[in-house]
Amino acid sequence: MDKLLQLLAANSGFTTAEIASMLGEPEDYIKAQIKEYENRGIIKGYQAVVNWEEVEDSYVEALIELKVTPKKETGFDEMAELCMAFEEVESVYLMAGAYDFALIVKGETMQDIAMFVAKKLSTIDGVLSTGTHFIMRRYKDRGMNLTDFDDRADGRNLIL
Repeated sequence: MDKLLQLLAANSGFTTAEIASMLGEPEDYIKAQIKEYENRGIIKGYQAVVNWEEVEDSYVEALIELKVTPKKETGFDEMAELCMAFEEVESVYLMAGAYDFALIVKGETMQDIAMFVAKKLSTIDGVLSTGTHFIMRRYKDRGMNLTDFDDRADGRNLIL
């Protein structure tokens, strides 16, 4: 795997000078490689990994399992496109196994997500069933630890 892409995936905040130093390449070469990856659509964007539990204006997130009937002409692509069009849907993944798609959906409340599934998602022609799993807490996201277990107070008492 490309070491430049690995570094950017791990931390998109690295400067080109830092990356050049880590890879032992000239900075101009690194800039050109990044630009080429962006132009080819390999790099689609840059994001920060945010621990939303530490933010006051938080949201609710759910993983939605979706079983569908694929279309004869387009297979699963048409269903993926329909799901991607909803603003509530953050991510769409084609899966192998018990269900066809996994969707990551955001809403202000659990009720918002429930209504989205009931009124918008499950009413799409070709959707056979849905399964909603609310994400209660994130411990690790995109390779970043969000919880420091060392900060927990040890509540055990020694009794002699």
